Amino acid sequence: MRYRSLGRTGLRVSELFFGAMTFYEPAGSGRMREYAAMLDAYAAAGGNVIDTASAYGESESILGELLTGKRDRFVVATKYTLSRDPADPNASGNHRKNLTLSLERSLRRLRTDYIDVYWVHIWDRLTPIEETMRALDDAVRTGKILHIGVSNAPAWLVSRANTLAEWRGWTAFAGLQVPYNLLRRDVERELLPMAEAYGMSVAAWGPLAGGVLSGKFSRPEGPGGSTRVDPGSLTARDHAVARAAREVADELGVTAAQVALAWTRSRSAAVHPIIGASGLAQLTENLGAAGLVLPPDAVRRLESATEFEQGYPGDFIAECEAAAGVFGEAVAAENRRIQAVRDTKGDV
Repeated sequence: MRYRSLGRTGLRVSELFFGAMTFYEPAGSGRMREYAAMLDAYAAAGGNVIDTASAYGESESILGELLTGKRDRFVVATKYTLSRDPADPNASGNHRKNLTLSLERSLRRLRTDYIDVYWVHIWDRLTPIEETMRALDDAVRTGKILHIGVSNAPAWLVSRANTLAEWRGWTAFAGLQVPYNLLRRDVERELLPMAEAYGMSVAAWGPLAGGVLSGKFSRPEGPGGSTRVDPGSLTARDHAVARAAREVADELGVTAAQVALAWTRSRSAAVHPIIGASGLAQLTENLGAAGLVLPPDAVRRLESATEFEQGYPGDFIAECEAAAGVFGEAVAAENRRIQAVRDTKGDV
């Protein structure tokens, strides 16, 4: 497992994050032994980031028990925003009161006195971003939070938040959490370029598209068991991309899931896939994606199956950059060279 810095901080985080959303059964259940085995396998592979949330059922409490005696070895990340009590209008949102109460509850559940990375779970349109950023910075100054991140928010809002933080000496978002996979590439339009410009790490959730990219829906016998994805909802494009991942996997001697996970990292060095698993065997397979580098031809074949268009303004700007009449022939020629190198996934 390789490590990178979290955003522009000095915190070292592994290339694969572990998603503990599936740790939902309460402590004392028969699943605790399996949860412990999964956490041990992730740590043995070199992984050090555990991602959970206040809204993930019993996940925080389970992690608090499992991490007893070894909590400092891990980068523990959790989230707030979602409701703690549907009957209370102030038990949700990104305002100072919900942040304060949610943070205290997460600290108790996780049996720790600090959170390594505290994520805003989703944009709250009613709370001014100034209030959220100041409240987060206050929590950082108390030592209860070390770093902050944001999930499920538009690029303009994240950009404004980090600009405010820079101007006012507050803690800036070091991480961005978004859905990202071969079937869902829309973050490449605005969010991913913004994160790269601010030096933010990108935690990619759903990198296997609910298991579609693992190939389990393409088998003649079907996925088997209950799934979060309705097999009847899959389109011809979904199946085509899953087949492309399987073909590449067969050629490389790996699994389709490992190919799909490796692809997310091929797009940007900032991306860290969040690998979840229903059991130890599945987690072990996903961990096999660590260090897997896809050949440029394989990346092109996978992306040609997705039929993705960046859209305006990205495509329009790229066309202008390659036109001599916009920036001049010398600049246009250099831009065409850079794009050709990027298309082959080489170094510019």
